[in-house]
Amino acid sequence: MKHKIIVGAALALAIGLPCAAADKACTLVTPAELESLVGKKVPMNGSAVGNAHICSGHTPAVSVMLRMAQRKPGAGNEAAGVAAAEAMGLQVDVKTFGPVTCSTMVPPKDKEMYGFNTTCSVLKGTTVAAIEIKSKSRAAMVPIEKLRPVAEKMATRF
Repeated sequence: MKHKIIVGAALALAIGLPCAAADKACTLVTPAELESLVGKKVPMNGSAVGNAHICSGHTPAVSVMLRMAQRKPGAGNEAAGVAAAEAMGLQVDVKTFGPVTCSTMVPPKDKEMYGFNTTCSVLKGTTVAAIEIKSKSRAAMVPIEKLRPVAEKMATRF
């Protein structure tokens, strides 16, 4: 179920950017930065879905998604997304650091098969960029404190 929220968030970003620019998302974070977060090299591939620049990759323990898109005027359904996640039983923690907002989502025991999630996003003007790391276990989950500095560097790259 949490996966549906994540996919929905990705699709919500996915309306209107040209496909040729898909690699923009891949420039948000360096391979060394990703490796420092998850402990392994993560092969990444860029793509475009509607207006979103998306770059994704995975290892046996985690999947990583980098996204960048123009934020629609009036957007701001983050609180609704948090409420929906909590209604499904997920433990959600949201922390804001200036233009960087990070969150973790931890499923209840009976929904751990959907995975554990840490995401940090940056809003810069009308552009929003995010790094999302989904792990198969709580032990492999990347804490906000570790992801936030990478998101702050990411903010300087777009």
